[in-house]
Amino acid sequence: MSDKPAESALKQEVRRLYYSRLPRAVWFRYGLIAFDFASILFFLAAAAYPQSRGSLIAGGVIGVIILLDFLARLWVAGNRWRMLRRLYTLADIVVVASLLVAPLLTEDVTVLSILRGVRLLQTYRLMRDLRRDSTFFRQREDTVVAAVNLFVFIFVTTSLAYALFFNPHTGPSAYVDALYFTVATLTTTGYGDITLNTTGGKVFSVLVMVVGVALFVQLARAMFQPSKVKYECPECGLNRHDPDAVHCKHCGAPVKIPTAGFSD
Repeated sequence: MSDKPAESALKQEVRRLYYSRLPRAVWFRYGLIAFDFASILFFLAAAAYPQSRGSLIAGGVIGVIILLDFLARLWVAGNRWRMLRRLYTLADIVVVASLLVAPLLTEDVTVLSILRGVRLLQTYRLMRDLRRDSTFFRQREDTVVAAVNLFVFIFVTTSLAYALFFNPHTGPSAYVDALYFTVATLTTTGYGDITLNTTGGKVFSVLVMVVGVALFVQLARAMFQPSKVKYECPECGLNRHDPDAVHCKHCGAPVKIPTAGFSD
């Protein structure tokens, strides 16, 4: 007999919600992703205006939901240390910490509000379900991932520029200016109407250009290279194959790539 204690019914149900392919579990996870995007929009809107009692209460409620989600995932995780090292898990820790610290501060700290936007990293958690559930995603995974990488970079860079170099709490216009500066810089368009003239601003602009151009090239390459499906060959380990492949081009071993079924 195994010495491992049996899991409680509650823990089994929570595990199913986070990892099973049952329809209710899939919808539960997509609901969490919808909540993630709604919370990001709230944090962006809150950062554009002075802190108020209402925004603190709303932020606290969002923080409690994020904390419960984090604790539930940690509770049912097979390898908790691996989960804690994941980027989106670290993002949740940063957000929850900032929400707990904010009510204790005598001044409104814009950087804390912007840091909460790193919840956008939760987008990468969506990839697991899309890879399993969507044929469209499996066939275009490299392109989608490259586009998400670029979008996340633009968002994070815009948020940093807004917090460090623009006037906070002046409404949406300052954030739009930061977004305009970020896109113009990483595309090397260089209109010159919005620039960062300080030494720190110039270094920041250089970093935006270098990383942004690299991500643009990655996206272009993913869009125009032949479509491949991510599937690891059990014999040689080749992890990219044609969508309709039945044999590995490298070693000739049979491969069983998941495809959409056909009804009679």
